[in-house]
Amino acid sequence: MIRILTAILILIGVQVRAETLRLAVTTSFHNSGLSDVLLPAIQRDTGIEVQLLVVGTGQAIRLGEAGDVDAVLVHSRKAEEAFVEGGFGTHRREIMYNDFVFVGPSLDPADIANAGDAVTALKRIAQTKAPFVSRGDDSGTHKKELSLWAAAELAPEQSGRWYNAVGAGMGASLNTASGLEAYIMADRASWLNFGNKQDLELLFSGDPALFNQYAFIPVNSARHAHVKSDAVMRLETWLTSPVARELINGYKIAGEPLFTFNATP
Repeated sequence: MIRILTAILILIGVQVRAETLRLAVTTSFHNSGLSDVLLPAIQRDTGIEVQLLVVGTGQAIRLGEAGDVDAVLVHSRKAEEAFVEGGFGTHRREIMYNDFVFVGPSLDPADIANAGDAVTALKRIAQTKAPFVSRGDDSGTHKKELSLWAAAELAPEQSGRWYNAVGAGMGASLNTASGLEAYIMADRASWLNFGNKQDLELLFSGDPALFNQYAFIPVNSARHAHVKSDAVMRLETWLTSPVARELINGYKIAGEPLFTFNATP
């Protein structure tokens, strides 16, 4: 209905100003390039201009807690559930998923390509003291990496100079890994869309522990009255619609899909 009304107003020469909405998203989502596909379609269909604040999941959650954004789109379930349970978000809505992968130098000195699981891959990197780059930025990717090191019963930040926590987003961290010929854990979408691969290759993937779910959470207007709840509801409806499903599932690089839509109506 909004789309039809907007089209009619444009036809009769009425200037239509898009309603703006501030959405905190992860650097991995933005680096994938999917936002360039979704945002124009969202504005066309809903009249909402989505303004992205591109940060790590931890910072996105803090922006939501402060009421500096209207909603968040992040990928760290434990942090998301704490955000909702704390009354900062109204609910958590799963939208799409992909997976994390381990990338490293083509010679693979730690032989992670033959590891049986993600924890074993990390143990091999630590044993060989092969250079490893961590985002180190409290992002969803960083949180997942830390959980895997914990599962391996290792504390790499205390283990020597081979472990490099750079405190940066996914793209910058991949660039550092490329320059150092180091291992890194990345989300698949960012890796596929990364242009400076040089000698890096995708060496390990497929462990269920590397599953990477993205969720949409509206900021609670009971805490922050200025939050645009109506616009957020329209955006959520669009993100869970057949149109969004088609665009998300259809987004590919070199013929490989980057995300799988799994929102329920």
